[in-house]
Amino acid sequence: MFTRVKVAVFLDGCFWHGCPTHHTVAKRNSAFWAEKVARNKERDADTNRRLQEAGWVVIRVWEHEDPEVAAEKVRTAVQSRRASMQGPNYAE
Repeated sequence: MFTRVKVAVFLDGCFWHGCPTHHTVAKRNSAFWAEKVARNKERDADTNRRLQEAGWVVIRVWEHEDPEVAAEKVRTAVQSRRASMQGPNYAE
């Protein structure tokens, strides 16, 4: 988290957070795991909503994403927020 500029970054595992591309169905206890992943997705959506309502930018990165691309996405968001916060009342 970049608290000064209100940018929150989450790294989500494909299995645990239900990646639309790579999520797989568990072979054992499939009902339990399906419920667990569904709850995780609901919690993620609620977390995103709450943070956004509080003025945060939320970035979610899937574990399979290229780290350099993800880092660039974060850098761009942080720099953009810093630029938008610059002014006579901003103290870093």
